[in-house]
Amino acid sequence: MELNPYLTFNGNCKEAMNFYKDILGGEFEGGIKTYAEGGDYFPSKPEHADKIMHIHLKTSDFSILASDNVGGETPFIGGNNFSMSLNIDKDNAERVFGSLGENGKIIMQFADVFWGGKFGMLLDQFGVQWMVSTPH
Repeated sequence: MELNPYLTFNGNCKEAMNFYKDILGGEFEGGIKTYAEGGDYFPSKPEHADKIMHIHLKTSDFSILASDNVGGETPFIGGNNFSMSLNIDKDNAERVFGSLGENGKIIMQFADVFWGGKFGMLLDQFGVQWMVSTPH
């Protein structure tokens, strides 16, 4: 069994996923599918043609799936009901935390924690919450 986060963005999915790919590595498995490519299966308005219907960032350790919300029955509402929890080796943790936090907001500084290792929380520039931890 595998559980993967699926993120929904408000029109900036491609930008966000390229940002994550630059920081975390990996490849877009299956390419980047737009709503224009969805045809009759995913009908959309002409102004949504270049928006992302589905994208899958796959690394050797995890996957992130995402799309743009183009309205309809479930309009986009940004919220705080999820976080991306990233466990990462000590050698790369500070760089990744700093990169994810650029143009975002640090919620908890990346620092030593009482349970061991390091931990920090941030809200990135796309409104996604991240928890970054190193092994203890």
